[in-house]
Amino acid sequence: MSFAGFPREAFAWFEGLEADNSRAYFTAHRETYDRAVREPLEELLETFADELGGRVKLFRQHRDIRFSRDKSPYKTRTYGLIFDRPSSLAGLYAELSSSGLFAGTGYHVFEPDQLARFREAVADDRSGPRLEQAVAAAHAARVATFGEALKTAPRDYPKDHPRAALLRHKSLVAGRRLAPKAHGIGAKAALSHGRSIWEACEPMNAWLDAHVGAPTAGTRPRR
Repeated sequence: MSFAGFPREAFAWFEGLEADNSRAYFTAHRETYDRAVREPLEELLETFADELGGRVKLFRQHRDIRFSRDKSPYKTRTYGLIFDRPSSLAGLYAELSSSGLFAGTGYHVFEPDQLARFREAVADDRSGPRLEQAVAAAHAARVATFGEALKTAPRDYPKDHPRAALLRHKSLVAGRRLAPKAHGIGAKAALSHGRSIWEACEPMNAWLDAHVGAPTAGTRPRR
């Protein structure tokens, strides 16, 4: 089936799950989840995978509650990833929730060897400014950058380093959310949203591929 957008009932389903995160609610509304949430999200990702290359992975709706104080059984967002792309190690991430459609990309986690390369390249006056320019280009396209970060510059780097804000990062991702309208989110709007964000982040991902690359233990999907 071709991607036809996300109907309003998809977002109503999430609102209902937030109010009643129980097996009874999920079971009673399973048909809506399959038809209006999970299947369209998979179709959206498959559409982009056909266009950009890569493989699609959708994550389980059930939460792993074994080591969590929160015993609610279901995630209140549904998300998936395009990985193994020929052009970049950075995955293309899409997430649906009551707030709308979020599209993002980047390196979600730096392994220790990746983190060392990232910091070295950021601190280098030849390569570091190019990442600043790539991040600025994403911001100019109204795409926010974020990720796990230290409170101050890492050890062995001056706290007043001109790129201290980037040096603090332990991951670097970017994205933006598209809020639903009264009818939901149409196919054209969803496709344009993902495409515009991922295009705006191409310079950032290219920098990460060139200067950080895959962990030495092997490549793994990154959202």
